[in-house]
Amino acid sequence: MTIRRAVVTGASSGIGEATARQLRSRGWDVVAVARRADRLARLESETGAVAFAADLTVDADVEALAAFVAETGGAHSLVHVAGGARGADRVEDGRVEDWRWMFDVNVLSAQRLVSALLPQLRRAATADGHADTVFVTSTAAQTAYAGGSGYNAAKAGEAMLAHALRLELNGEPIRVIEVAPGMVHTEEFTANRLGGDTVAAERVYEGVEAPLTADDVADVITYALGTPGHVNLDLITMRPVAQSAQHLLARGPLRSRTDGDLS
Repeated sequence: MTIRRAVVTGASSGIGEATARQLRSRGWDVVAVARRADRLARLESETGAVAFAADLTVDADVEALAAFVAETGGAHSLVHVAGGARGADRVEDGRVEDWRWMFDVNVLSAQRLVSALLPQLRRAATADGHADTVFVTSTAAQTAYAGGSGYNAAKAGEAMLAHALRLELNGEPIRVIEVAPGMVHTEEFTANRLGGDTVAAERVYEGVEAPLTADDVADVITYALGTPGHVNLDLITMRPVAQSAQHLLARGPLRSRTDGDLS
């Protein structure tokens, strides 16, 4: 039986780290990619994932990653989790540098990785039947919200990249899977978005019963990769039950209504 190998980006924290850990627990080989070498070293020592420090906004780093992956056995799957948001400004108040950063880390990094790793995915698909790409976008790619315009635009751009790639790979045994989470409570995402203000970040989740966790999203990614190779889960949208839509969030305990209770 072939041991499958995945390149997982954003693996130093949050969804990326959880995905690397879950894939390793299920027998996958993993190349864990992120900027922070110290966090990757811990992940490597705890799980056996192979750490590779890289900044995916730097062409030379992505080229070095592709060379390393090729030299050490290739890859069956690319799981692109790395990304992020900066700011919660109105369009008129947005900082161009924040928008530029969001486009680079969410969209251009995805393009760089596909360009660099697709030849290896093709070789793996030829040898072992199929290969995979997974892009973790967001429900922000599907529905705009006030204060989210830069992130909306960046994640919508990444989603369109995945949709176009699926069309371009028609006829090849390479799956293109998009996972779009809603509210996920991770240690860094919202704090980073709000300039490191951890108090403001925690207010985002205040009173919300059971927002998604990084492990919840990693479960879905791992499930999608584990389906038979001819099954493509084009788009998986996932939210906590408390978040019925991007704009509709319940704060307080979830409870069933009794007869006649419409409150």
